[in-house]
Amino acid sequence: MSKRKQHSPEFKAKVALEALKGEETVSELASRFGIHPTMIHQWKRALLEGASGVFERGGRKRPEIDDEQVKDLHAKIGELAVANDFLSRKLALGREVRRGMIEPDHPVLSIGKQCTLLSIARSSFYYTPKGETEINLALMRRIDGQFLETPFFGVRQMTWHLRNEGHVINEKRVRRLMRLMGLMPIYQKPNTSRPAKGHKIWPYLLKGLRVERPNQAWAADITYLPMRRGFLYLVAIMDWHTRKVLAWRISNTLEADFCIEALNEAVHKFGPPEIMNTDQGSQFTSFAWTDRLRRMGVRISMDGKGRFLDNIFVERLWRTLKYECVYLHAWETGSQARAGVREWVDFYNNRRPHSALGGKPPAVIYWQRIDQNQPDQQVQRVA
Repeated sequence: MSKRKQHSPEFKAKVALEALKGEETVSELASRFGIHPTMIHQWKRALLEGASGVFERGGRKRPEIDDEQVKDLHAKIGELAVANDFLSRKLALGREVRRGMIEPDHPVLSIGKQCTLLSIARSSFYYTPKGETEINLALMRRIDGQFLETPFFGVRQMTWHLRNEGHVINEKRVRRLMRLMGLMPIYQKPNTSRPAKGHKIWPYLLKGLRVERPNQAWAADITYLPMRRGFLYLVAIMDWHTRKVLAWRISNTLEADFCIEALNEAVHKFGPPEIMNTDQGSQFTSFAWTDRLRRMGVRISMDGKGRFLDNIFVERLWRTLKYECVYLHAWETGSQARAGVREWVDFYNNRRPHSALGGKPPAVIYWQRIDQNQPDQQVQRVA
């Protein structure tokens, strides 16, 4: 049995920083560094969660303990105290992060002991499955395109459709790929869009509401972007009344941070909305997202389970974006994807005629309505 490769903190930090750059997909990073994609998610999350500690207490560095002091400490307090210290440092983190932070070369605690203390199965620590194959990436691209045409296709119908096209595939594989892409059919059924455990669900506020002016209601959603090697995720924030895209961000993982960045940009440029509507995904039910909105006095609205029509305007945006931009390119890097999406969003906002707006571009209508509702205020124009 080959010995498991041990990674230094410096190596983990390097990989996490590369993931934060967003230039490469998780699959590409895993191939370049010779590690499993799960580790990249864990290390990136650990870096984001621990970054604030660098600036604690005025940015002063915590006192370091040299090797001799560590040996003396272990000799004095014994294995039990070391275990308590290990737990105090690790237990506050999420389960996936804790799994990625097990220390194979710990001077006192064995891997088995660490797994026991952290409630992690020892076998799961050693398990290193392969990343997504080229066949799976091609299937994900095909599933994504078909889902835009038939968003009511569940796992069974999608499996039948792929089989009719000649693909040898079972429901288990389709279910896993659709979950990985974040796709859920629109029909009503139990637990279709379950948030993270403990996250609060907010009521849907837009039913029967007449949205008559800009910034009265915004909508946000996340979609999957196929790349030549792997995939990325895109979040966009849209003004419900004028369909203008206010802000967007691309990420190679699904942490809530890139959604918060898009929200902060939209608020900085256009001010807060009265209502923010999203689905029940874990990014939008997270404390970071909801607390940011509540502190601004924004009313939080969330779609019903399986209610694709509750956020119909963003769903239509995804369809238009993918057919007019994403599917016409085979982007290699995150920079190329950002440049392509940025160019298309600028075209969509400022030059593309919109059928719901009498053939006018969304940005034109947005600023016209702003001027009508705020004639005495000088508002800076932002594309």
